[in-house]
Amino acid sequence: HQTIRRTTVQSVTSSHHYGRTKASLVGSQKMKNNNIEDTISSGGKDTTIFRMKNIENEKLNMQFQTLLRVGVPSLTAAVLATIAFPNMALGLAYWIGDSTNNGGVFAVLSQDSSQFVQNFLTVTSLLFSILVGQTYYFLYLQQESIYYALFDEVTEAKSLLEQVSLVCRGRSSMYQQLLQDIRRYVRDDLLPSVNNNPAESLSARPVDDPLEAVLYWTSVGVPSSVYDTVKSLRSARASRLGALQRKLPAIHMAMLWMLATMELSSFPLLGAGTQTLGGYNLLQLQGVLFGTMTFGIVTTLTVVGELWRPAGGAYNVDNVLSIMVMGLEEELEERLSGSERYISDTNFPTPPNESEIERMSTIFTNDFKNNI
Repeated sequence: HQTIRRTTVQSVTSSHHYGRTKASLVGSQKMKNNNIEDTISSGGKDTTIFRMKNIENEKLNMQFQTLLRVGVPSLTAAVLATIAFPNMALGLAYWIGDSTNNGGVFAVLSQDSSQFVQNFLTVTSLLFSILVGQTYYFLYLQQESIYYALFDEVTEAKSLLEQVSLVCRGRSSMYQQLLQDIRRYVRDDLLPSVNNNPAESLSARPVDDPLEAVLYWTSVGVPSSVYDTVKSLRSARASRLGALQRKLPAIHMAMLWMLATMELSSFPLLGAGTQTLGGYNLLQLQGVLFGTMTFGIVTTLTVVGELWRPAGGAYNVDNVLSIMVMGLEEELEERLSGSERYISDTNFPTPPNESEIERMSTIFTNDFKNNI
């Protein structure tokens, strides 16, 4: 009886010792995990805030550059047109008077009795307004389709990263290679797409396609579930490249400027006739109106030109794309560097080995059973 009692006391003591040890291990491990997560969270927030500030600065810089590209030519053209209008009108009047020696020409121009100049101005203004309006509408729809395509593609890219993390659970070498392929796709294909030629990007060889490497690593025998995600991602990529492709040639923009020049050229001709009525002072007043009209036309054409630009302006998707892929890039870098956030027990992919707490708990349980 004393032997049995001594054995029972030892078993109970071992049980209490095991419980206290396990509780202390669990508590210390939880504190360690909380400290690591707090450190990672604070560091990630600081990095995110820093990158967001850089993106906002780039956004302001692009808006300033767009303002310069639109405002400086418009103001310059308006000032030059205001100054040059009286001289152009007087030059035309001198040339018409010397070549015809007939003062009736100025009477016709001043009153526009034949309405020839008025009809010329009406036709050119109508053609200019139709082409500029349709061009602006078409370019705006193209920008809208680019936004939709990029949102779809970034969403599919995030789904691919999540599926790769689940499929490669416990396969460290394969997991690292797939993460590098996805990062290469984001850096070399998605981000610089606004500056590259879409047709050349689509014509690249399959061996140079990082998505093809993802299919090669994950599809052995029967294609895995990653295949459908890569297929959807390629479809979204094709939509993005198709939306980024320029549909309007450079000659189209040149014809718009030509129509604008034709429309503005009719006003100095009318000024050559009105100078006989009001003299140089009237031409100066008309020069101010002519400069204002020139400012509006040049501003309209430069805004259309900004929409026609593939990148580098306030109307383009550069900043929005940088914000969309910021979280994706951060997660890729943290997964490649082995961040504690993505190797803990509550985040995937979890390492194949059991955790240290579970291993020690198993050892204590086996020792307790053996003592009993």
